[in-house]
Amino acid sequence: MLVAEELSVYTRTGQKLVGPVSLGFAEGKMHALIGPSGCGKSTLLKGIMHLLPNEGQVSLRGEKIASTEDLVGHLGFVPQFSIAQPQLTVEQNIRFARKLFAPETFREEKYHHLLDVIGLTAHLDKRVSQLSGGQLRRLGLALELINNPPFLFCDEVTTGLDPASEQEILEVLRLLAEEGVTIVCVIHNLAQLQSFDQIHLLSEGQLVFQGPLETLKKHFQIEDATKVYTALKTVRERHLEPLPETEKPPRSHAHPQQPGLFKQWLTLIQRRFILFYQDRGYLGLTLALTFGFPFLVVIFAWNGLPAFEALAIVQDGDFISRLQSQIDFQKEAMRTGSLVSGLIMFQVILLTLMGANNGAREIAGERVLFEKEKLSGLKPLAYLGSKVVFFLFISILQGVWMTFFVKYICGFPGPFLPQALILTLTVFSMTLISLALSSISGSGEKASLMSTYIVGFQLPLSGVVLALPEVLVWVFRPFIAAYWGWSGYLDTFRSNRFYDAVELTVDTNVMATFICLIILCIHSLLALAVVAVGVYQNRFAR
Repeated sequence: MLVAEELSVYTRTGQKLVGPVSLGFAEGKMHALIGPSGCGKSTLLKGIMHLLPNEGQVSLRGEKIASTEDLVGHLGFVPQFSIAQPQLTVEQNIRFARKLFAPETFREEKYHHLLDVIGLTAHLDKRVSQLSGGQLRRLGLALELINNPPFLFCDEVTTGLDPASEQEILEVLRLLAEEGVTIVCVIHNLAQLQSFDQIHLLSEGQLVFQGPLETLKKHFQIEDATKVYTALKTVRERHLEPLPETEKPPRSHAHPQQPGLFKQWLTLIQRRFILFYQDRGYLGLTLALTFGFPFLVVIFAWNGLPAFEALAIVQDGDFISRLQSQIDFQKEAMRTGSLVSGLIMFQVILLTLMGANNGAREIAGERVLFEKEKLSGLKPLAYLGSKVVFFLFISILQGVWMTFFVKYICGFPGPFLPQALILTLTVFSMTLISLALSSISGSGEKASLMSTYIVGFQLPLSGVVLALPEVLVWVFRPFIAAYWGWSGYLDTFRSNRFYDAVELTVDTNVMATFICLIILCIHSLLALAVVAVGVYQNRFAR
C-alpha cells in the first residue's frame, strides 16, 4: 500500500499548493484522482514522488520514502504526453528502455506479452513522431512497465483523446490492474469513473473524499457522478472513507536488480549514435559545418601562403635596390603574417561555432525525457558519460578534419598531431561549455542564445585582432578558448618563417602549445563539473 500522511506540497519558493493530505492507495486496484481544474491533482502526485518540496510522510508497503530515488523500480510515472525519442521507432524506444531499466527477470516472453496487452505489436516499426495520440499514450505505458513497477501513476493519460481511444486506454489499465499493478490515474472525464475501484476527490488542495463510486454518489446525494463538482460546492464537511486495514501487504518488498552503471552507459552511447544517424536535420547540419567550414578557410588562404615562402631579400645591387628589397620583404612579411594569424583565428572561431552547435540544445532539448528516465532508474553518471563519449567523437572528427584540410590544401607548416590536438580540444571545450549551459537552462533556445554570445565574445576578448587594455588582458584571456586555440596552433610554427611574419604583425603573447592544451583541458573539466551539477539536479517539475 502507498500511503501519504499529513502531506503538504509546496512550490520551490515555499508557497503551499496542496495539503495537508492523508490518503492511501490499496494495491491491485484502479484509483481515480479527480477534482476541479487547478485543485492540485498533478501536484499531489509530484509531491508523493518528491519531485516538489513537501512536508509529511510518504510510505510504500510500510517503508518510509525519503527521496525520489527510493521509488525507483517501485513506482512508474506516465505523464499526459508520451516522453520518448521522436526520431526512433517504437521498437527502438522500447528496446533501449529494456536495456536501461529492465531487470534480468524480464524475459522475452514477458516483453511480447506486454506489447500484446498494451496493443503496440502492430506499430513497432513506426517512428514515434508518426504515432497518434492514443498510440503515444500506449507507448508511454509500455516504457514505464518495462521496469515492472508494482505502482503506476498516470497523469491525465486519457485527456484529449477521442472516446474510443480513451476507452481503449482504460481497458489497458484494467488489464494491468488485474495482473497486479496498482493504478493511480488523474482523470477529467467523470463519466468513466465506473472503471475505477476507488475515487479520491481533491478540492482547493484538500482531500474531501476517498472511497468507491457508490459511496461517492451516496455522500454527495447524486445519481450521476458527473454532477459531483456541482454538489461539491454545497458540501463543506470533509469526509474520508478509510481503506480496510486488511488490504495492507507485508512491509518488505524486494525488487529485481536493474542494469548497472556500465551497461546503462553503453546503452546510452549506442542510442545516441543511432539518434545522430536518424535525426537527419541535426546530422545534416553537423556534417555541413564539419566539412563546409574548412572550405571558408581555404578561400582566403589559397594564394596567400606560398607567396611568402618564395620571397627573399635581394643581397646584390646598390643600396637603393637593397633598401627597396627590404621594404618589399617587410611589406610582404606583414601581409603574410596578418593573413596567417587571421586564418588561424578564423579556424578557431569556426570550431567554437561548431562546438556551440554541438552542445547547446543537447540536454535542454531532452530534459523532460532525461528526468523521466531518472525516475525509472537512469543513473546521471551514465548519462553524463555517454554525452562525453559522443561529443568527444564529434570533436575529434571536426578538429582532425579541419587540421587535415587546411594543412594539406593550403600548405600550413608544422607537425600534424599537435595541431590536430589543439584544434580538437578547442572544439571539445566549447562543446562542453555549451553543454553546461544546456544543462542549467530551461530551454534549448536559451542555451543556444547564451552559447552564441560566448562565441561572439571570443574574437574581441582574445586580444589577437583588437588590442585589449593591458589591465584587462589577463582578466579575460584565461577564459577565452579562442586565444588558447590560436596561440597553441601558432606555437607549432616556431621553426618556420611564418611565425616570424606573425611576430612582425601581431603584438600578442604566444604561449607554448602544451600550456594551451592544459588550459583547454581545465576549461573542459570546469564545464564538465557544471554539466554534472545540472544533470544531478531535479528539474522535472520546473
